[in-house]
Amino acid sequence: MKRKIRTFLRYLAALIVALSILGPMAWLFLMSVSSTADLTRIPLEWLPRQWDFSRYASLVSLAPGKPGALFLHALLNSILVACGATLVSLVLAVPAAFSFSRYPGREGWLYAGLGIYMVPPVAFVLPLYFILEQLGLLNTRTGLVLVYCSLILPFLTWMLKNQFDTLPRDIEQAARLDGLRFWQVLLRITLPLAKPMLGASALFGWLLAWDEFFYSLLFTSNLAAQTLPVTIAGFTAGRATDDGLIAAVGILASVPPLFIAIWLQKTLVGGLASGGSKG
Repeated sequence: MKRKIRTFLRYLAALIVALSILGPMAWLFLMSVSSTADLTRIPLEWLPRQWDFSRYASLVSLAPGKPGALFLHALLNSILVACGATLVSLVLAVPAAFSFSRYPGREGWLYAGLGIYMVPPVAFVLPLYFILEQLGLLNTRTGLVLVYCSLILPFLTWMLKNQFDTLPRDIEQAARLDGLRFWQVLLRITLPLAKPMLGASALFGWLLAWDEFFYSLLFTSNLAAQTLPVTIAGFTAGRATDDGLIAAVGILASVPPLFIAIWLQKTLVGGLASGGSKG
């Protein structure tokens, strides 16, 4: 009897979590396919009287006068900047985290990096602005990638360091006795075992860059490098705001993170299986 109660409570908790996540997305979708009259009708009706998918068609169209030109360009910028910043940060964070994990006495540098990471981003606006201006990287994707690395790199280093601490060191020590160097041990032994944690770290880093708004707002001035969060905010700047259009943008903006999560989930499962067989 107690087991049945625990099972029931477990499924109930899972259902509540699922509803709390899927409920807002469902309402966002209903808003995106509802007419303006349906959205402003009192009392509110949960289902639209007439389903309207024209907003999605306008967002994926490059026809003049359509919002698709703004949305698709900003979507491309966000994908390139998020992927670039995550890749650069991951390449730098892996050896840094491995060094902090395997060579004690360097924790001061790690804590210093975390301390800087906890400082409010507004404190770095002027230094970053002057650096990007001197390098000619204002309003460029490359400039945003460098700025986002300052956000992602400390987080990934801390996350990977904690994960590297959990890996067995016997195999690494045996490899060092066989003559492998630092980089060879990292590339041939540690990283194959750490594949699941690399996928999880990449996912969190990518989401940090994907959702970033503040720096993109300050360091971009037009569509040359403007990312999706700033463009979505621009859709709300007019006097007559189309709430359904903003909802449709929100739905489409959630598609890339969904595909990234599904892809990395397969990577996590494959990494767990390969890591277990190699261990």
